[in-house]
Amino acid sequence: MEKQGLQSIKDYNEDKFTKRIVFKSGESVVFVLNFMPGQELPTHQHPGTAVFILVLDGGGTVTVNGAETLLVKDDVISCEGNEQFSFKNTGTLPTSLYVVLSKIPDERYAQNI
Repeated sequence: MEKQGLQSIKDYNEDKFTKRIVFKSGESVVFVLNFMPGQELPTHQHPGTAVFILVLDGGGTVTVNGAETLLVKDDVISCEGNEQFSFKNTGTLPTSLYVVLSKIPDERYAQNI
């Protein structure tokens, strides 16, 4: 068993969003993305994996294959890896997203930024 506290992983940066790895096991990875208001994750894909996202704090707008959806705290979504995905903190509070990738498409997806 491994245990992590999320408070230390909710690491906000005024200049850019942050990504903090929570767990990495086999082909799966769990991480938290942290956004200050106005910060965004550019459009991208996660080929060959399923993506599950829980809004821990804050909210914003997720765009999947061109369709925008407002997300707020405690919302959960799932996406297929071939879908085009982006997120922007369109609110006034810091936002943290808890992300699970069922299979790491590339080692770059399992690194802190």
